[in-house]
Amino acid sequence: MGCVLEVDVNGEEVFLVDKVMLPRLLANNTPCSVLPAPKVGNLLISSSAALFWDDCCDVLAPFCGRIKDLAGGERLAGAARQTWRVVLQGFPGGAEAFELVARFCYTSGGGGVAVTASNACALRCAAQFMDMAATEVSTAPSLVKMAEKALEEMPQWPWQSVVDAVKQCQRLLPLAESTGVFDKVVGALLSHMAIPGDATPTSSSPESSAFRFSCDTKSSCLSMRCTSRTWWFEDLVVLSPVMMERVAKALLAKGTDHDVVCRFLFYYLKCRIAGANAADKKAMLEAAIAVMADLDRSSVSCKGLFGILRISSPLKLDAACHASLVSMIGHKMDHATLDNLLVPAPAGTSSLYYVTLVLKFLDAFLHAGGEHDEPELARLKKVGKLMDLYLAEVAPDPSLRPAKFVELATALPAAARDCHDSLYRAIDVYFQVHTRLTDEEKMKICKGINYEKLSPECCKHLARNTSFPTRAAVQALASQHTVLKNLLRGVPDQQLKPVATTSDDGDDHGDLGGGADQVVLYARRLDLSLESQNLKSLLDGMHWRVMELEKVCSRMKTQMSKMKSTRRGAAAGGRRATARSLPRMCS
Repeated sequence: MGCVLEVDVNGEEVFLVDKVMLPRLLANNTPCSVLPAPKVGNLLISSSAALFWDDCCDVLAPFCGRIKDLAGGERLAGAARQTWRVVLQGFPGGAEAFELVARFCYTSGGGGVAVTASNACALRCAAQFMDMAATEVSTAPSLVKMAEKALEEMPQWPWQSVVDAVKQCQRLLPLAESTGVFDKVVGALLSHMAIPGDATPTSSSPESSAFRFSCDTKSSCLSMRCTSRTWWFEDLVVLSPVMMERVAKALLAKGTDHDVVCRFLFYYLKCRIAGANAADKKAMLEAAIAVMADLDRSSVSCKGLFGILRISSPLKLDAACHASLVSMIGHKMDHATLDNLLVPAPAGTSSLYYVTLVLKFLDAFLHAGGEHDEPELARLKKVGKLMDLYLAEVAPDPSLRPAKFVELATALPAAARDCHDSLYRAIDVYFQVHTRLTDEEKMKICKGINYEKLSPECCKHLARNTSFPTRAAVQALASQHTVLKNLLRGVPDQQLKPVATTSDDGDDHGDLGGGADQVVLYARRLDLSLESQNLKSLLDGMHWRVMELEKVCSRMKTQMSKMKSTRRGAAAGGRRATARSLPRMCS
């Protein structure tokens, strides 16, 4: 046997082919004996076939720039060597693709190789790997052109062939991207996706389990319109997380509806998360979050994002990925519910709830910017009501530090709350649970209350509430006094009406409820008509009359109680009393 070339493809096999067997093996695709051999040479390849070095260089070099470069540098230096070994690492398509490339070269680009839907992607990447685009024979057939021609016809391939091509691209990256193969595959996917599901014979049935799911977007179930656009979900759910991310982003770049892509992501997670190990779950979630970050905010539901957060909590996602998820949830904060926010605190902490995470949501919400379907003020007030509920829920937590509670109470701007009654009640509960707080700590918490936005009932309650510092009660009363002064200053004199009440016996009882100088304030904003003013005066008169009647009733009750006590005393001495005493009692 003469000088032999061994080609090791990806470490799978090493083929030793002699000069006589070479034509037959390339024609019949029959491997020779596999012999272990030491690593010689400096070219890295991954395929399995072996050729005589002198003859093979003459056969391969005209078509493969990589073999040409190796042959030019090593032929003279190693002419006496009996065995040459070339190791091709990362050869796209493996041994099968290398055999097709070798056959193409041996037949000088003749009919020995058929480029089909099953091998077009691999051959295009293999040709790129072997640098077959730069051949010294300019008129020779080009495997690159043959593969490109087949790929251009990919939109006419059957759907299943396109899906197989997508799966092949998983093993051909990154060459599949640099050669444009991946873009062509995505284009073929889009061409088929535009066809309704019932017009595609190989598509999944709408009655299959693939369509019995909720992807947590605006609609809770798939309509018939959506079903016709999502029939392909089940065929692509087998992709690896990396490939799924690439395909989804490529679909978005080519104009695919964001709602459809979002549905696919949630469907992918639902089908793949169950039963997967921690590492696979992490990879899937990170890939899905990376795609969701590029979607329109309206396409991703708040409930779905919180579902991802719940699953990812024990997995320790990448910091940037977790920050992206928090940001997306923050943008949808006005759609969240109290149950969504009640995230358990991480293990090792004494608190019941993950308050720090909620503060991050609020920060993302306040710095979201951009356009929204609702006015910013309306969204802000929704979040304000939600935070009042959250504060009431976390206030009884004995491990919640005052600093965190202050952050929660003061996180939103003043416009978020029209009334501070709920905030006051939450702070009241917190003070009752945390009895060791100093007045200084309490006053810091009370800074979140705008006393002018407290109702009169809450203001009175605060003034009598021993849990609150005296300074807080004084501030509350002062703020109410300020409100009253502002009202008086803003109301014209003709809208001030004194009301005094006198009893039937001429005594002045104006001291009841404030005295004769009681003032009824008519709100200028209401612009009351004359009839409304008269009705208001009548109602005020009835109010004072009711108070007088209550006073009369009180006096009658007092007299009746005196009569009852007198009667009980008379009954105790009845044994000594005579019958003549009865008329005296009745008088």
